[in-house]
Amino acid sequence: MPQLNPNPWLSIMIMSWLTFSLIIQPKMLSFTPTNPPINKTPMTSKTNPWPWPWS
Repeated sequence: MPQLNPNPWLSIMIMSWLTFSLIIQPKMLSFTPTNPPINKTPMTSKTNPWPWPWS
């Protein structure tokens, strides 16, 4: 069964993950976000109780 032969695909997978982990990921993590989150208190709305007809 040729699907179980890891000879060509294992090295390709390892090299691609190493490339991603060592080269691409640090470059992507060094970018600063363009829209940083704002420290804002969440607004709470006042809720009214539901007028149940049987109570």
